[in-house]
Amino acid sequence: MKKQQKGKAPSPYRWALTVFLMAVVLSAVLSLASESMLEGAGVTAALLMLALFIGLGIVFDIIGVAVTAADPKPFHAMASHKEKGAKQSLMLLRNAGRVSSVCNDVVGDICGIVSGATGAVIVTQLQRALNLRTVLISVAVTALVSGLTIGGKALGKTVAIKKSTQVVYWAGRFLYLFHH
Repeated sequence: MKKQQKGKAPSPYRWALTVFLMAVVLSAVLSLASESMLEGAGVTAALLMLALFIGLGIVFDIIGVAVTAADPKPFHAMASHKEKGAKQSLMLLRNAGRVSSVCNDVVGDICGIVSGATGAVIVTQLQRALNLRTVLISVAVTALVSGLTIGGKALGKTVAIKKSTQVVYWAGRFLYLFHH
């Protein structure tokens, strides 16, 4: 592999490898956390876990869309006034492609996969609790998970585009907490 020349963009292969490794690690961590929390848990706990993963996927989808839609001008003004989170917001905007990829593709897709697995656990628990072995429970849970995820993301995209400055600002404020 050639050394990177000064001023040249990083290799897309390196970014793809980074995203791949990030996805594998994050997926393993979230799956392990989900499995350990769902082991022996009831339907209510599983439903709360499902809502958490769907909500997390929607929130990250909103952030991913907002960073691609936001105008950096207000953040330059905020940074000149030393507002908390402005520098972090600008960093998000300067890396909008990567931030969008991580938020929408990595986190969003992993949340979708883990919520699907959580839905399968809920189906099993409901079949056991209701003493039914029908495919209708599986179809109903799958349809509900899909509808909530897709509908939530559709609504979230509208919010992300219309309120992109506020979304990026709050994401920057959240990141600010970890920089100080």
